[in-house]
Amino acid sequence: MSFHKINNLLLALIILVNVYVIAAPLAPQAIYWWQSNHSAKRQELTEKVRSKTAEPQKTMANGIIIPSMLLNRPILEGSIADTYKILDQGIWRWPGGSTPDKGGNTVLVGHRFTYTQPQGVFYFLNKVRLGDQIGLWWDNKKYVYTVNEIKEVPPTEVSIQAPTEDARLTIYTCTPLWMPKNRLVVIAELEAS
Repeated sequence: MSFHKINNLLLALIILVNVYVIAAPLAPQAIYWWQSNHSAKRQELTEKVRSKTAEPQKTMANGIIIPSMLLNRPILEGSIADTYKILDQGIWRWPGGSTPDKGGNTVLVGHRFTYTQPQGVFYFLNKVRLGDQIGLWWDNKKYVYTVNEIKEVPPTEVSIQAPTEDARLTIYTCTPLWMPKNRLVVIAELEAS
C-alpha cells in the first residue's frame, strides 16, 4: 500500500472520529424532537402517571415515568461499591436514601451522557419543568410527585442526598453535556393520595 493511500485512509478515519465526537451528543436531541412531535408517547405516559388506578407497571416492580422526558424505565438497586456498573445499566436508587414507601428523601441517579452511551437515562432531565408530574412505582405501588425545585449544584454538594422529614424524590445527573462539571438536580414532593 502506498503512503498516499495510507494518508487518505488515516484522514478518513480522523474525519469519522470527529463526526462521531460532534454528533453523538446531538443525535439524541433530534430523536427526542421527532418523538415528542410525532408520537403519542408523552400523552400515554402522562395518562399512566395521572391515572387514579394504581395499576402496577407490567414489566417492572420498581420504575419511574417522567412524561416530559419520554422516560419509562426500571429503577435498579445495588451497593455503593457497584455504582459505576449499575449506572451503566440505568437508573440507580442511591442506597443511602429512603424509598417511597418509607417517606423521606428517595434519591435517584443516572448518567446523562457518555460517549459509549450517548443517550443516558437522564439525558433529557433538562426538559423537566416546575409543576411536572413524575410517577414512581415501588413494590408495585404508584407514587405521584410534583416537581417543585430545579437547580444546578457542584458535585461536592452532598446535601441533596440528605434525609428529609418530608416525602420527596431527588433526581440528579451530570451537567452540562459537553463538560459535566456540575449536577442538575430535580426535586419533587409527594402528592397527597
